[in-house]
Amino acid sequence: MTNTSIAISARQISKTFHISEDSHNTVKHRLFNLFNPPRSKNIHAVSTLDLEVYKGECIGLLGRNGSGKSTLIKLLAGVYPADTGHIDIYGTTLLMNLGVGMSQELTARENIYVSSSVLGLKIRTIDSLFDTIVDFAEIRDFVDTKVKFFSSGMMARLAFSIAVNAGADIMFLDEIFAVGDVRFREKAIKVFESSWIEGKTVVLVSHSMDVIEKYCTRAALMRQGQLVFVGNTREAIDLYLRDNA
Repeated sequence: MTNTSIAISARQISKTFHISEDSHNTVKHRLFNLFNPPRSKNIHAVSTLDLEVYKGECIGLLGRNGSGKSTLIKLLAGVYPADTGHIDIYGTTLLMNLGVGMSQELTARENIYVSSSVLGLKIRTIDSLFDTIVDFAEIRDFVDTKVKFFSSGMMARLAFSIAVNAGADIMFLDEIFAVGDVRFREKAIKVFESSWIEGKTVVLVSHSMDVIEKYCTRAALMRQGQLVFVGNTREAIDLYLRDNA
């Protein structure tokens, strides 16, 4: 593959979290453990790996809970800095995971303008899209409410509506069809199938094998922080199901 056909190139990336095990959670414990500092441990969320995602493809990311797939998608989307290696991104990106990236202290209106601006849209374009975004998200009565007061379903609808209408070249979708009410999920799937996926590069995390098999041209499997397979979607699903047997 040439660089012109690559959307994401990750080389030798890894991520380790340093967690403090603070058992001194009372005054008594702290007094009697003055010379016994809290212990810490390292969690190797993503071991060193390489991954290329091609422009225009929808690639599925599979793995059991705790396998590292959500950490990997956040690394690729730039939410977390990688400890090692480097990631080259060719295009604008958007991570959709229950409103990750939105400011809790801003209103829905303000988040629409901030998120759309990050995606490269000019104010005049956002003005023209604003009503469409609000109406699709079904939050007209809450447009000037801070999103910290939104339910998870409202956050998901707003994030999805911004993604659909403002758009980005590369979409990172983390369990987007698992939230919201049935009616909105049906609307989301309909727009996803009819126009949104066309020409976009999509990295899709889902526990639904039906969703992965339907949309993904390739799939990758994570296991205990390691990328153990990248290739045929059906083969990746079979490996995943074996892990869960």
